[in-house]
Amino acid sequence: MDWTIRDGQVLRDAALAPGDLALSGGTVAAAPGSAARPFDATGLLVLPGLVDIHGDAHERQMQPRPGIGFPAALGLRDSAAQLLAAGITTACLGVTLSWEPGLRGIEAWRATLAAVEAARQPAGCDLRIHCRFEADNLDALDELLGDMEAGRVHLLAFNDHTPGIVKRIADPAKAAAYAARAGVPPADFIALAQRAAAMRPDVPAARQRLAAAARARGIPMLSHDDATPEMRAEFRALGAAVCEFPMSEAVAEAARSAGEAVVMGAPNVVRGGSHMGWASAAPLAERGLVTVLASDYYWPAMMEAAFVMASRGVLDLARAWALVSANPAAASGLADRGRLAPGLRGDVVVVDAGRRAPVATFVAGQLAWLAPEASGRIG
Repeated sequence: MDWTIRDGQVLRDAALAPGDLALSGGTVAAAPGSAARPFDATGLLVLPGLVDIHGDAHERQMQPRPGIGFPAALGLRDSAAQLLAAGITTACLGVTLSWEPGLRGIEAWRATLAAVEAARQPAGCDLRIHCRFEADNLDALDELLGDMEAGRVHLLAFNDHTPGIVKRIADPAKAAAYAARAGVPPADFIALAQRAAAMRPDVPAARQRLAAAARARGIPMLSHDDATPEMRAEFRALGAAVCEFPMSEAVAEAARSAGEAVVMGAPNVVRGGSHMGWASAAPLAERGLVTVLASDYYWPAMMEAAFVMASRGVLDLARAWALVSANPAAASGLADRGRLAPGLRGDVVVVDAGRRAPVATFVAGQLAWLAPEASGRIG
């Protein structure tokens, strides 16, 4: 079905202007088709759909409480509905592939990939896999390389949480919390962590293999939680051109000096700072040091963050919206979305600016979600 979204404020060419937007054949069209169905966007904003480069809120649908798991397929079905209701049309699900069993282990990895592939067509939202590979998980290296070769992985992030975990599990309470998430006794978790840490000498060679495979398949690479500019340079040498959640302003500056995308969390903007005590994303974005805002752990934060950025008075809404649409699309290697222009994917979110809330979400030119109060807007 073709659509004409009429009489809204449409974001084109980095500016909002009154007009209509035509969707035909899954893409933005230069003009509406003769049989296009109208959608009345009077009083609303017509914006590119949100592109989430990193979001792991789906984990809560699979394990809502420590040790309490539900099937991945059920969790993905619920996640897709929530994503569309948040205006997210492309979701790169941050799936951690760790040496930890349970939620972030190899069995969960396999189940999530299978569930995403089964759900992708009916989900509406374009679901993609952002693999967060834990450095010491060498037992899973060959399987991941096979999944990359098979086209099942769309982004590759280099994670390295093992040293921090090993340090924290000296506290029995923290060891118990990690063990609950993994679904094993604390003593077993401690043994697994120590075994993983013992593999540290083999990590550089494993990263080289992963990076070579990603380069060969054109999979964008990200480094996660870079602590220093020197660490960022090491990942840059591997071909990781996206700096994700830099731990200091100096790291962000080093990445931007090299022309790289820098990702921070939209919840950071909405809450007014990092829950980890790291750099505040909003002022860094205003200075051009942060170029992408991701949902991180809370999907509704993406849209809210764009409006918060605009309300601060430095960026207009068009520039703020690029942080959650055009820029993450480019960093993810997706040249066909993130903007509204003829020939690009018809991924659109119609927004009530007063409430900062989605009214309708279109994915690949089709209506995928509609707020209950908006049914009368369809002609």
